[in-house]
Amino acid sequence: MAAKRKPNAAFMKPVQPNEKLAVVVGSKPLPRTELTKKLWQYIKKNGLQDKKVKRNINADAALQAVFGGKKCVNMFEMTKLVNKNVIK
Repeated sequence: MAAKRKPNAAFMKPVQPNEKLAVVVGSKPLPRTELTKKLWQYIKKNGLQDKKVKRNINADAALQAVFGGKKCVNMFEMTKLVNKNVIK
């Protein structure tokens, strides 16, 4: 039987969203895994995933603030930009 993977402690350590990110995910400190989950819930709820190119996220006003003013970012870029909006 395979050993159960232990979650990476760095991912489980709560991070504090800054005021821009708090608009999207809330202002309470939360682990990165939860932060990503909440971000995707927001994107799906508001239909912000590009219909043709699923990797791209079309930002609304709240996400544009998080994405440094960009209207469209891909998923990989999104992770980098979101990391700039957490207080470590």
